[in-house]
Amino acid sequence: MKEKNKLNILWTNADILTSLHMVFMYSKNSMLRGWWDEVTVIIWGATAKLAAENEAVRNEIKEARAAGVKFSACLACADLLGVTEQLERQGIELKLWGEPLTQILKDDGNLITI
Repeated sequence: MKEKNKLNILWTNADILTSLHMVFMYSKNSMLRGWWDEVTVIIWGATAKLAAENEAVRNEIKEARAAGVKFSACLACADLLGVTEQLERQGIELKLWGEPLTQILKDDGNLITI
């Protein structure tokens, strides 16, 4: 069943400008301004490496988490890219996202893909 006030952002685009000026800008403001009750950014693919290694992105994740944004990364991607421990140290949840993403889609969940 679709959760009306929950947004998932599937973040796969590792372009730094897109990350800073869309993913983080929208997710943080969504929480700070009450546009959504819950926002989860799903880190998938190349963004796992960006989130683990780029200082500006790590700072944005920290600020977004402070605003209430949740972050969860694809464990398989993190393992393949060798960044699992770095993401764990940031307090980012890691899990296999294939089935949960499929369920969001089947349930017509609110999903933005970047």
